Amino acid sequence: MLKTLHIENYALIQETDIAFDDSFTVITGETGAGKSILLGALGLLLGQRADTQVLNDKERKCVVEATFDIAGLSLQPLFEQYDADYDDHLILRREILPSAKSRAFVNDSPANLQFLKELAPHILDIHSQYQTLTLTESLFQTQLVDSFSNPALLPNYQTLYRQYVGLKHELERLTAQDAENNKVLDYNRFLFDELVAANLQDGEQQELEEEATLLEHTGTIKEALGALNALCDSDEGATARLLAARSELANVARYHSDIDTLHQRLDSCVIELQDILSDAASLDDKLQFSPERQAFVTERLDLIYRLQKKHGVDSIAALLDIQHHLDQQLQEADNLDDRIREVMEQVDAAYAHMQQAADSLTTGRRQAGRQLEKQLLPVLAQLGMASARIVVDIQPASDYGVMGHDSVCLLFNANQGGTLRPLAEVASGGELSRLMLAVKSVVTKRNFLPTIIFDEIDSGVSGDISVAVGAIMRQMAQHMQVIAISHLPQIAAKASQHLKVAKALEGDRTISRIHQLQPDQRVTEIAVMLSSNPPTAAALQTARELMS
Repeated sequence: MLKTLHIENYALIQETDIAFDDSFTVITGETGAGKSILLGALGLLLGQRADTQVLNDKERKCVVEATFDIAGLSLQPLFEQYDADYDDHLILRREILPSAKSRAFVNDSPANLQFLKELAPHILDIHSQYQTLTLTESLFQTQLVDSFSNPALLPNYQTLYRQYVGLKHELERLTAQDAENNKVLDYNRFLFDELVAANLQDGEQQELEEEATLLEHTGTIKEALGALNALCDSDEGATARLLAARSELANVARYHSDIDTLHQRLDSCVIELQDILSDAASLDDKLQFSPERQAFVTERLDLIYRLQKKHGVDSIAALLDIQHHLDQQLQEADNLDDRIREVMEQVDAAYAHMQQAADSLTTGRRQAGRQLEKQLLPVLAQLGMASARIVVDIQPASDYGVMGHDSVCLLFNANQGGTLRPLAEVASGGELSRLMLAVKSVVTKRNFLPTIIFDEIDSGVSGDISVAVGAIMRQMAQHMQVIAISHLPQIAAKASQHLKVAKALEGDRTISRIHQLQPDQRVTEIAVMLSSNPPTAAALQTARELMS
C-alpha cells in the first residue's frame, strides 16, 4: 500500500510530504485547487511520460518519490526479471530535469520506465470518472467476468489459440508458396534439365578454349614446324654443315686448347639441334587437325556461352551453383504437397483443442456471470438502485479471437418492469458511476490489490446515494487501502483520514498546499462543503452528525 508521497516542484506544488492512512483517505478541495495534481505525480511513478511543462520553477528539477509496503505481493520474480534489488519497503522516485531529461529509480537504483509500468498494476489502481466509460466496453466486461472465473481457463485457451493461429499462418504461407511454385515450376524444371543435359564439368571451359585456339592455328603451327625440316635437308642443310664443321675442328683440336673448347661447344649445338628437330617431328605427328573435333569444341563452347548469358554468369562454377539451387527448389516443391497435408492435419487438431478450451472458457464464464450478478445486486441496492437488474449475457462470437469465442454484454435496467438492454445504451452517467463503484467493490474482494484511488467517481450522485457511496468505500477500506478524491461531504465524513488541497497566491505565483485535517478541522471543512465559507451552525451540526 501507499505509505508516503513526496512532491517537489511539480505543477502548483512547490514541496509537500504526505503520509497516508492504511484504510480510507479522502482528499478534498475547491475546483482547480490541485487535487488531481496528486494523480499526475503518481502517474510519473507508474511510468507515464514526463513533460517539462509540469515544472513549477523551470530552473529546478522536479522530484516525485513514494514509498509502498509490498510485503505479501509476491513481486520478487518481477524484480529478478529486471535485475533489481527487492525489499518489502519499496521506494519509487522520478526526476524531471530542466533539460527535459527524465530519470527513474527503484529502491534508489536507476530503472527504466517499462519496469515501472509493469510494477504499476500490482501496487496501485487509479480510477477516474473518465474510466467509468470503459464499463460499457465489451473487452472490459469480458475481463470483468473472467475475474470471477477460473483463472487458468483464459491463459489455457490463449495458448491453444496462439498455436492454432501460428499453424494457420504457416498453412497460408505454404499454400501461397505452392501457388507461386506452380507459376515457375515448369520453367525451373526446364532450366534444371537443360543444365543437367549439358553435363558441365568445372574447369572444362578453360580447356576447351585452349583447344579451340590450338585447332584454329594447327595449320600455321605445322607450317612453322615444317620450316625446321630445311635444317636437315640435303648436304647443304644446317645439320650437315654443323656436323662437317665439328669434324674439321676435331682434326685440329689437338693443336690448340681453345679449338677443343670450340669443338665441345659446337658438339653441344649439334646435340641441341638434333633434339629440337626430334621434338618438332614428334609434335608435328601429334598435331592432327580434325574438322569434327573443331566442330565439337566450337559447339560445346557455344552451349557454355549461351547458358552463361541466359543465367547472367561468367563461369561454369556459377552455372553449377544455379543447377544445385534449382535442384533444391524442385525437391522442395516435390515435398511441399506432403508438408501442406501435414500442416492441414495439425491445423485441424489445433482447432479441435482450441474449440474444446473455448467451450470450457464459455462454461466458466456463464458460471462466473451468475456469481457476478448475485454479488452486484446487493451493492446496487445499497447505492439506491434496489429495482435494478443486471444480467451477464454471453453469446457465441462470430469467430474465435484472443479472448475466446464469446460475445459478453452486460444487460442493465435501473427501473422495475423495464426492459434489459446493453449497458452502454441505457445507463446514465450517475448510474455508471455507481455501477462501476459496485464492480470495484466486488472485484477487489476477489483480486487482492493493496491500494485503489478513486478520482471523483462520485460524479453524478448526491444525497443519500453519496452516503451509500461513502459507506461502500469504507467497507472496501476494511481489506485494502482506499484513497478518494471527492467533492461530496457525505463521502469525506466516512474517511479515517482527511487531506485538504488549497491554493493561494504567494508573490506572483499560485501555490497549492496539502495538509491533513484534525477532527475539529474536518468538521469545519465538511460543513463548508455542505454550505458556505464560513459555514452555518446548521451545517456544522450536520457535519458532526455525518462524521458520527
